[in-house]
Amino acid sequence: MWQVWLILAGVFLVIEIINFGFLIFWFSIGALVAMVVSLFVENAIIQTTVFLIVSTLLLFFTKPFVDKMLPKESIKTNAYSVEGKIAKVTHEIDPIEGKGQVKVGGEVWSAKSADDIYISKDTEVLIEKIDGVKVIVKPLTKI
Repeated sequence: MWQVWLILAGVFLVIEIINFGFLIFWFSIGALVAMVVSLFVENAIIQTTVFLIVSTLLLFFTKPFVDKMLPKESIKTNAYSVEGKIAKVTHEIDPIEGKGQVKVGGEVWSAKSADDIYISKDTEVLIEKIDGVKVIVKPLTKI
């Protein structure tokens, strides 16, 4: 029976590698402990019980530790990295016609005003968020 537990441990490890969730790993450890138990006890019910108990205990007791180790703050990547940046209006933003473009970091984006106001060309704006393929902008106020 130890071969079955060893195969299960390997399968759980492969699933963990594919999954990246650091959740299935504990079932692999539980299967390895059940494999060791199977060398001394032939009863499959006891082996399965050991597997379930060890896996569950490891899962619950290591969750706080894993949560501390994993980053909580998400890093804005790709398109969402432009949020909060200053852009320049390249084509006037007209809320009635639904047209407008801004340029930020060498990229041209379709844009619309956060307050549904007209924003003229060459105005500096702040990108508040992304809505689909358009950025939502607000004109910068000069002090």
